[in-house]
Amino acid sequence: MKFTEVVERKSNESARVQKAFFAAQGDAVVSCSEAMARKFDAGGHLWVMGNGGSACDAQHMAVEFMHPVLQKRRELPATVLGLEPAFTSAVGNDDDFSVAYAKQLRVLAKSGDIAVGISTSGQSRNVVRALRAARELGLMTVGLTGRDGGRMAELCDHLFRVESFSIHRIQETHTLLFHVLWDLIHVMCGEEDVL
Repeated sequence: MKFTEVVERKSNESARVQKAFFAAQGDAVVSCSEAMARKFDAGGHLWVMGNGGSACDAQHMAVEFMHPVLQKRRELPATVLGLEPAFTSAVGNDDDFSVAYAKQLRVLAKSGDIAVGISTSGQSRNVVRALRAARELGLMTVGLTGRDGGRMAELCDHLFRVESFSIHRIQETHTLLFHVLWDLIHVMCGEEDVL
């Protein structure tokens, strides 16, 4: 086996999945970007959540909005749920870990905000419960998932499902997706299209 062939195969597969996703979801990405731009312009706050690798993706997404890589682009309010270990462990100990994100949203979020849930399976109980709470609170809900969309599918105003069963391919596409969303939102808010 030539390892360079493995590298080429995996990178080609990643590119193929991403190309197919954006070919199918281009209009939906534009629609979601427009809706998110309106929420930010009206003072909305972005709340992002996930578990494991998706929690890392949630942090990545939030920092892109809070600290833009382009200096001339404005900072937009974004917070990752679950970063407070004392709170999360208290909820897990006293109640159930699966309600931790929902509890945070109920205390911190307001109608007009945006909740983004990231789950490659669409089945993460804490993300699903938080998206349900977000809907009850009047937040716009966005889901980044894969496979068949899982339970998240019925809870999201904007659902982006990567048609793959590979967690890596799904996560790679999610990363490109939130980079594209970030860029379009800024352009739709009147900033220069420089990327």
